[in-house]
Amino acid sequence: MNQPTATTDRPATGYAFDNATDHSHDQHRCLAAAYDPVTLPRLAATGLRSGWDCLEVGAGGGSVAQWLARRVAPHGTVLATDVDPRHIASAPGLTVRAHDLERDPLPENAFDLVVARLVLQHLPGRRAVLAKLVRALRPGGVLQIDEFDTSYEPPLLAPDEESAELYSAFLRAKSDALRAAGGDPQWGRRVPSALREAGLVGIDTQPYVEVRHAGSASLQLQLHHTHHLRDRLVAQGMTPAQLERVRELMTDPSFRAASSILYSTQGRRPEGRDPR
Repeated sequence: MNQPTATTDRPATGYAFDNATDHSHDQHRCLAAAYDPVTLPRLAATGLRSGWDCLEVGAGGGSVAQWLARRVAPHGTVLATDVDPRHIASAPGLTVRAHDLERDPLPENAFDLVVARLVLQHLPGRRAVLAKLVRALRPGGVLQIDEFDTSYEPPLLAPDEESAELYSAFLRAKSDALRAAGGDPQWGRRVPSALREAGLVGIDTQPYVEVRHAGSASLQLQLHHTHHLRDRLVAQGMTPAQLERVRELMTDPSFRAASSILYSTQGRRPEGRDPR
């Protein structure tokens, strides 16, 4: 991944959502509002309790890591990593570390729970990173990966066909921009088989889909992306005028669209043997 910089004028290559831009706070706020209600109950269902040692990679704004720290207190620990962890606030039992998942090592056989939300889809070396996360688990430990599949997220109610097509064009441009940066916007559908191939057992995947509307955090996230990814979207053929029109559409109270599918997938490292 590219080293983060303090400018918002980024080339249309490299990691799309670095934490060093003026837009990163809104990115983390929208992600937490939209997807903590999915991620956190899934984590709680693992049996998470005081005394567990946990790792969250690509922790972003830190909402998941801070929740984990409260759940494993007072005897457990949480390590939260990100290539740029500036937005992760400190908390009792929480250690924050700058870490590049593709380049830097992780402790092995060290964690009862490892969490990666909307991280691996952005990494060209995601399969190698997945193997690293599996090795970080203790025998019996659980890996949870939450990822999108953006292949189906159509507009459902729009003022007219032109507006519906504009929204679809925005989504296509965003997917193309993420692919140009080395990402896989459909990675979510591939995670269950990837976890099995990595040697995990008890694979459990749950899909989550909703209707986006002007008041929903998930549509606010899309609106935010018209700003955060502006240069990348223009590089994929969208004009500034089109971006302004799609922003207006996403604030229309009557607008409705299906969300992409968020797959929350868990797998467990077998007891008594090393992962493959």
